[in-house]
Amino acid sequence: MTVHQLLQTLPVKVLHQADENREISGVYTGDLLSWIMGRAQPDQVLVTIMTNINVVAVASLLDLSLVVICDNALPDDAMLEAAKSKGVNVVTFEGTSYEMCALLAKLCL
Repeated sequence: MTVHQLLQTLPVKVLHQADENREISGVYTGDLLSWIMGRAQPDQVLVTIMTNINVVAVASLLDLSLVVICDNALPDDAMLEAAKSKGVNVVTFEGTSYEMCALLAKLCL
């Protein structure tokens, strides 16, 4: 599945779409960046409530396909600028991380 295909099925708001053709290989959820860095894999979707610039740094470093920010949390301008400069796809979701993971699980991700 690609980022474009996934975004067509999810009730999310796109904040930055860098590459809609990125393949998605799975999902990782977490809110402790050092933990995510040691466990998430390239091409995964990161589900989190974190909204700072370091999320983009981790997503770029790990080559993640998409960052989903849950619980109506909004990133600051620095995070969005970093997403644009590093080519990281970022969306927001009104529901909880659990609800997003449940939706992704239904899609077999």
